[in-house]
Amino acid sequence: MNHILFVSLKLIFQRRRQTVVSTLGVAIGMAAFVVMSSLMFGFQKHFINQVIDLDAHISVKPEFNYDEKRILKKVFNKDVIVEILGSKPKDVRDRLSNYRRIIEELSHREGIVGGSPHLRGNAIVRFGPMDVPVNLFGIEPEFERRATSIDRYLENNKLDILNVKRNGIILGRLVARDLGIKEPGKKVVLVAPNGTSQVFEVIDFFNSGITTIDKSRAYIHLRTMQKLYGRPNEVNELVIKVRDVNEAVRIARYIEERTGYDAQSWQEAYSNFLQLFKIQNTITYMVVGAILLVSAFGIFNILMMTVLEKQRDIAILKAMGYSSSDIVAIFLLQGFLIGVVGVVVGGIGAYLSQEYLASVEIDLEGLIRAKGFILDRSFRYYVGGALFALIFSWLASVYPARRAARLNPVDIFRSGGV
Repeated sequence: MNHILFVSLKLIFQRRRQTVVSTLGVAIGMAAFVVMSSLMFGFQKHFINQVIDLDAHISVKPEFNYDEKRILKKVFNKDVIVEILGSKPKDVRDRLSNYRRIIEELSHREGIVGGSPHLRGNAIVRFGPMDVPVNLFGIEPEFERRATSIDRYLENNKLDILNVKRNGIILGRLVARDLGIKEPGKKVVLVAPNGTSQVFEVIDFFNSGITTIDKSRAYIHLRTMQKLYGRPNEVNELVIKVRDVNEAVRIARYIEERTGYDAQSWQEAYSNFLQLFKIQNTITYMVVGAILLVSAFGIFNILMMTVLEKQRDIAILKAMGYSSSDIVAIFLLQGFLIGVVGVVVGGIGAYLSQEYLASVEIDLEGLIRAKGFILDRSFRYYVGGALFALIFSWLASVYPARRAARLNPVDIFRSGGV
């Protein structure tokens, strides 16, 4: 085996410049795989974790199955072809009946941690000359913290004040920014869709880091919202927290069967984002695969040139007793060594790149807000990148190795080979 390694290294160092270029190609592919995976999955995991903590694992709402042909179906049979030119929507009350009993029953089911009632609606928050539309949530603090991680995102941890100060309001950080409010204690006017209004005192700010939520959300006590909207003892949503977030879809189907209401898991609620992440992953791996493919062609080129230029040397090796499998091993080992060195150099480059990106402080505000790049610094990305790089390197070595092994030393010597 030592003689095979010796011959492989000798052939590699005879073409130093090409070897360095191919090694750098593998290194760049390895580094790109690790860094891009770290950035991509870091953002995705951060977004999903925030969503899971902020919003419901499962959201239970009234189900609206509006059928325009409902009246005609009662009069005529199903075989009649009709066209509806206009119809009045069915008057359905947006509410959940017996919500406390539902929460009590579901809380005893295995896999469910807790639930919280919500009354949701739209409103206008007015501060001086500024008006900002918000999605208003009426909540009960003791239930809310069982079903969500709202405490984690409150800047002053004043959720329980809602129980004492029923005219208190918690504003999303970007809602407060748009209103020009920088500290708690300010008075705002909340205007409901029915025209009623009430003065509220800002007691805290909600800062999740997700722009769309912080720019549109506000919380008040459930009883206060029921009174403001003229909906006593009514809620229109239950949020359910489950122990294993991956079981949310299955448990949502159970809740639908049990209650008759529409239960939507977080995967269903954010399916557009999850599909977008899949597309993002595919594009990223296509780019990295292209880089590794180019580096593989570099390795292939080196080995093929070696085979063509060293036909006489290969013939001499065979005449000395080297078998075809030994020749294959020599060329496969060359590709493997180039891949290993490229993986090591690429791994070092990826680590240094991650260190640099982690140290960069910039204000990012888009789908999420952050003070810098969000990285998932998992070791498995290094393992995955190394495997891909070594596989590409090995595949690039297979054909040149088999080509070298098929050379007949008698034909080479007879033709006066190179």
